[in-house]
Amino acid sequence: MNALPSGMAQPLARYAAWRRAGDLVFLSGVIAVDPGAQRIVRGYDDIPPEAAALLGRSGEFSTDIKEGPILAQSWWVLERIRQTVEAAGGQMSDVCKLVQYFRNLDHFPHYSRVRKLFFPDVLPVSTVVEVSAMLPTPELLIEVEATAYLPLP
Repeated sequence: MNALPSGMAQPLARYAAWRRAGDLVFLSGVIAVDPGAQRIVRGYDDIPPEAAALLGRSGEFSTDIKEGPILAQSWWVLERIRQTVEAAGGQMSDVCKLVQYFRNLDHFPHYSRVRKLFFPDVLPVSTVVEVSAMLPTPELLIEVEATAYLPLP
Protein backbone atom coordinates (compact mmCIF):
# COMPACT_ATOMS: atom_id res chain seq x y z
CA MET A 1 0.00 0.00 0.00
CA ASN A 2 1.55 3.28 -1.07
CA ALA A 3 -1.53 5.51 -1.15
CA LEU A 4 -2.07 8.07 1.57
CA PRO A 5 -5.36 8.26 3.45
CA SER A 6 -7.72 10.93 2.18
CA GLY A 7 -7.11 14.30 3.77
CA MET A 8 -3.32 13.90 3.77
CA ALA A 9 -1.21 15.86 1.33
CA GLN A 10 -0.40 14.11 -1.90
CA PRO A 11 2.86 14.62 -3.78
CA LEU A 12 3.14 17.71 -5.97
CA ALA A 13 4.10 15.65 -9.02
CA ARG A 14 3.91 12.08 -10.29
CA TYR A 15 5.81 10.13 -7.66
CA ALA A 16 4.95 8.04 -4.62
CA ALA A 17 4.83 9.74 -1.23
CA TRP A 18 6.29 6.54 0.20
CA ARG A 19 7.25 3.08 -0.86
CA ARG A 20 7.95 -0.14 1.00
CA ALA A 21 10.96 -2.27 0.04
CA GLY A 22 10.97 -5.31 2.33
CA ASP A 23 11.20 -4.11 5.92
CA LEU A 24 12.14 -0.56 4.91
CA VAL A 25 9.76 2.27 4.09
CA PHE A 26 11.24 5.15 2.10
CA LEU A 27 9.53 8.54 2.19
CA SER A 28 9.95 11.07 -0.58
CA GLY A 29 11.22 14.47 0.47
CA VAL A 30 8.53 16.39 2.34
CA ILE A 31 8.19 20.16 1.97
CA ALA A 32 5.95 22.67 3.73
CA VAL A 33 3.28 22.81 1.03
CA ASP A 34 -0.30 21.66 1.32
CA PRO A 35 -1.24 20.84 -2.29
CA GLY A 36 -4.87 20.16 -1.34
CA ALA A 37 -5.27 23.71 -0.06
CA GLN A 38 -2.76 25.09 -2.58
CA ARG A 39 -0.94 26.75 0.29
CA ILE A 40 2.68 27.21 1.33
CA VAL A 41 3.44 27.24 5.05
CA ARG A 42 4.96 30.67 5.58
CA GLY A 43 4.75 31.03 9.36
CA TYR A 44 2.83 30.45 12.56
CA ASP A 45 -0.52 31.45 11.04
CA ASP A 46 -0.32 28.44 8.69
CA ILE A 47 -0.11 25.76 11.40
CA PRO A 48 -2.54 24.87 14.22
CA PRO A 49 -2.46 27.37 17.11
CA GLU A 50 -1.47 24.65 19.60
CA ALA A 51 1.56 23.78 17.43
CA ALA A 52 2.54 27.45 17.17
CA ALA A 53 2.34 27.78 20.97
CA LEU A 54 4.40 24.60 21.44
CA LEU A 55 7.06 26.00 19.10
CA GLY A 56 7.29 29.23 21.09
CA ARG A 57 5.18 31.77 19.24
CA SER A 58 5.84 34.89 21.29
CA GLY A 59 3.33 37.34 19.88
CA GLU A 60 6.21 39.75 19.28
CA PHE A 61 6.22 40.59 15.59
CA SER A 62 10.00 41.04 15.26
CA THR A 63 10.72 37.64 16.84
CA ASP A 64 7.87 35.68 15.25
CA ILE A 65 8.55 37.02 11.74
CA LYS A 66 12.21 35.96 12.05
CA GLU A 67 11.80 32.50 13.61
CA GLY A 68 8.24 31.65 12.59
CA PRO A 69 8.87 30.57 9.00
CA ILE A 70 11.55 27.95 9.74
CA LEU A 71 9.85 26.72 12.93
CA ALA A 72 6.43 26.40 11.24
CA GLN A 73 7.88 24.73 8.13
CA SER A 74 9.91 22.34 10.30
CA TRP A 75 6.81 21.38 12.29
CA TRP A 76 4.72 20.95 9.12
CA VAL A 77 7.30 18.71 7.45
CA LEU A 78 7.86 16.51 10.51
CA GLU A 79 4.12 16.26 11.17
CA ARG A 80 3.58 15.06 7.58
CA ILE A 81 6.36 12.51 8.03
CA ARG A 82 4.68 11.31 11.22
CA GLN A 83 1.33 10.96 9.45
CA THR A 84 2.90 9.13 6.52
CA VAL A 85 4.84 6.71 8.74
CA GLU A 86 1.66 6.01 10.69
CA ALA A 87 -0.24 5.43 7.41
CA ALA A 88 2.44 2.86 6.54
CA GLY A 89 1.82 1.13 9.89
CA GLY A 90 4.63 2.57 11.99
CA GLN A 91 5.47 5.34 14.40
CA MET A 92 8.16 7.98 14.62
CA SER A 93 10.42 5.73 16.69
CA ASP A 94 10.60 3.48 13.60
CA VAL A 95 12.26 6.26 11.59
CA CYS A 96 15.94 5.32 11.41
CA LYS A 97 17.30 7.88 8.92
CA LEU A 98 16.59 11.49 7.98
CA VAL A 99 18.12 13.56 5.20
CA GLN A 100 17.48 17.27 5.78
CA TYR A 101 17.95 19.85 3.05
CA PHE A 102 18.19 23.51 4.08
CA ARG A 103 18.28 26.69 2.03
CA ASN A 104 20.29 28.21 4.90
CA LEU A 105 22.22 26.12 7.42
CA ASP A 106 21.69 28.87 10.01
CA HIS A 107 18.14 27.46 10.28
CA PHE A 108 19.38 24.09 11.56
CA PRO A 109 19.31 25.01 15.30
CA HIS A 110 15.64 26.05 14.97
CA TYR A 111 14.77 22.86 13.10
CA SER A 112 16.69 20.81 15.66
CA ARG A 113 14.45 22.17 18.46
CA VAL A 114 11.36 21.04 16.53
CA ARG A 115 12.86 17.67 15.65
CA LYS A 116 13.35 16.92 19.36
CA LEU A 117 9.58 17.21 19.82
CA PHE A 118 9.03 14.42 17.28
CA PHE A 119 12.01 12.29 18.39
CA PRO A 120 12.21 12.78 22.17
CA ASP A 121 14.19 9.61 22.88
CA VAL A 122 16.40 8.16 20.15
CA LEU A 123 17.26 10.42 17.23
CA PRO A 124 17.48 8.88 13.77
CA VAL A 125 20.73 8.82 11.83
CA SER A 126 20.93 12.22 10.16
CA THR A 127 22.42 13.94 7.14
CA VAL A 128 22.19 17.72 6.72
CA VAL A 129 22.77 19.43 3.38
CA GLU A 130 22.56 23.06 2.26
CA VAL A 131 21.04 23.55 -1.19
CA SER A 132 20.66 26.60 -3.42
CA ALA A 133 16.97 26.17 -4.27
CA MET A 134 13.88 24.01 -3.74
CA LEU A 135 10.85 23.34 -5.86
CA PRO A 136 8.28 24.78 -6.31
CA THR A 137 9.14 28.15 -4.73
CA PRO A 138 12.03 30.02 -3.08
CA GLU A 139 9.84 30.45 0.02
CA LEU A 140 10.58 26.86 1.00
CA LEU A 141 13.32 26.68 3.62
CA ILE A 142 13.53 22.94 4.31
CA GLU A 143 12.86 19.52 2.80
CA VAL A 144 13.20 16.25 4.71
CA GLU A 145 13.21 12.69 3.48
CA ALA A 146 12.95 9.73 5.83
CA THR A 147 13.53 6.00 6.00
CA ALA A 148 11.68 3.83 8.51
CA TYR A 149 12.29 0.23 9.54
CA LEU A 150 8.91 -1.52 9.65
CA PRO A 151 9.30 -5.33 9.69
CA LEU A 152 6.68 -7.16 7.68
CA PRO A 153 4.35 -9.28 9.82
